[in-house]
Amino acid sequence: MTGPAPAARVLVAGIGNVFLGDDGFGVEVARTLAGRRLPDGVDLVNTGVRGVHLAYQLLDGYHTAVLVDVTRRGGRPGTVYLIETPRAGPATPEDALIDGHRMTPDAVLALLGTLSAGTAADRPRRVVVVGCEPERLAEGIGLSPPVAAAVAPAADLALQVAGEAAAAAPDRCARP
Repeated sequence: MTGPAPAARVLVAGIGNVFLGDDGFGVEVARTLAGRRLPDGVDLVNTGVRGVHLAYQLLDGYHTAVLVDVTRRGGRPGTVYLIETPRAGPATPEDALIDGHRMTPDAVLALLGTLSAGTAADRPRRVVVVGCEPERLAEGIGLSPPVAAAVAPAADLALQVAGEAAAAAPDRCARP
C-alpha cells in the first residue's frame, strides 16, 4: 500500500526594499502569508533586498519558485500580475557580474544560472513572479493606497500558485 505522493518543494519569496515606498510590496505579502497556513511542501521567506541569499536558497532543491515583487508593466498602480518566466539557458561569464544593491528578480535569475553551473545544483524548474504595478518608488516607508490594497489579493494568488505546484507529484514534474 502506498501513501500519497510527496509534495513538490516550492519556495515563495517576498522581495523588496521597505525604505522605497511601494518597493516593499513583496515584503508585505510575505508578512501576510506568514500568518496563514501554508500547504505541505511550501516554504516562505521574506528576502527583502538579500538577492544573493535568495539565489543560493533557490538552489536548495525547489521545484518551483514564486517571487513576489513590484513590477512595472504600464498598468494602473495596484494591478496584480502573474508572470511566467522563461527557463534560462546556459550561464555565460557576463551573468556572474552582480550588484548587491540592484538584485531584481531578473538579476537573481541570471545569477542563478551562474551559481547552478558552478555548484552543479539544480535550478527550480519553474519560476513565476506575482507582481504589482507600483505607484511610487521614492524614499519613504509605507505602501501607496492602491498597492496596499493589492497585498491581500497578491497573497491569495501566491498561495494558490504555490499550493497547486506543491500538489504536483515530483515524478510528474518533468524538466523542460
